[in-house]
Amino acid sequence: MKNGGALPRICSAGPRADKTKAGRSVIIKTTYDFLIAGGGLFGSVFAQKAVEAGKKCLVLERRPHIGGNVYTEETEGIQVHKYGPHIFHTSNSGIWEYINRFAAFNNFINSPLANYKGRIFNLPFNMNTFNRMWGVTSPAEAREMIERSRSAEYTESPKNLEQMAINLVGREIYETLIKGYTEKQWGRRCEDLPPSIITRLPVRFTFDNNYFNDRYQGVPIGGYAAMIEKLLEGAEVRLNEDYLKDKPAYDKLAEHVVFTGSVDAYFDYRFGELEYRSVCFETETLDTDNYQGVAVMNYTDKETPFTRVIEHKHFDPVNRPRTVISREFSKEWEPGAEPFYPVENARSVALYRKYAALAEREEAVTFGGRLGTFRYYDMDKVVEQALLCAAKLLAP
Repeated sequence: MKNGGALPRICSAGPRADKTKAGRSVIIKTTYDFLIAGGGLFGSVFAQKAVEAGKKCLVLERRPHIGGNVYTEETEGIQVHKYGPHIFHTSNSGIWEYINRFAAFNNFINSPLANYKGRIFNLPFNMNTFNRMWGVTSPAEAREMIERSRSAEYTESPKNLEQMAINLVGREIYETLIKGYTEKQWGRRCEDLPPSIITRLPVRFTFDNNYFNDRYQGVPIGGYAAMIEKLLEGAEVRLNEDYLKDKPAYDKLAEHVVFTGSVDAYFDYRFGELEYRSVCFETETLDTDNYQGVAVMNYTDKETPFTRVIEHKHFDPVNRPRTVISREFSKEWEPGAEPFYPVENARSVALYRKYAALAEREEAVTFGGRLGTFRYYDMDKVVEQALLCAAKLLAP
């Protein structure tokens, strides 16, 4: 299995066989068709399809709640995105129709802002951004300013993120809106980051502040936790249970394991640790009904220690006298912390290939999700991956 490629092969249907000390095979009676390690979006979608197919599923979640990083909890009558903002967006009508079976989505449009030393800019980069930056009012003027800036320092074969960003939008936008935020987010200088990180930088010559180009977009009314609960109906769910801490005993409970945790942790870091970025939050309730007027405000200067401030009530506007905000800080992952973003540098990609080769040989285990396949996915891609996985494992 290669990064982003096919899932590891699966076991054939039938009872599990273990070896006794004498070497004889004995049949161990299983209780479940599937044990799903992780109650996040991937595991929950897979469980839903398996239960729908008449399979018996056990979901183990090491946290005290379901939902993984999309989990929301209510505070002051506001759905708080506990692990950072999650906006579901997709252009795949089949994925949109599927996920709408389990939640009613509002019409939230993601239109974040950037704060650079008190100056406010629209994101993604669009005509409002360029007007604020240079005072231009037409696409032709904006193109001319960007071309003038980027051509002054153009690099034929960019070797790092800084060179790539300047190639795309020029130094002024790079220094104001990219450099500080990116270095805080990744904990590395832009000169030391690969150019691939920023190849999808959106630049639009319209006055459109919608961050996503996808046809469908929104946030579940009532929060993601309620949506995950519906996905998991019919499955047995155990919270505060870590599959890896008692793996041999858990493996005996089911015909097949769907593992959504970190692939390197599954193999006890045999080849070393993959690299991740982690995130922590300072969340507080404020005695005002509106703190910043937008759901997400990015702080793009290097002096501000946090990357962004999230004001949760704007994801699904509710009339409440108080508000809840979260300041988001990016940090290097270390054992015990929650891994959020895979760092897909040369070392980690090479290391992942070694773990993927081991995963390929785990005939009774399927690895899935962001951590199981060491790849960052938007939520719609997680759902799509889980549906494909279910179709493969549930095929007659």
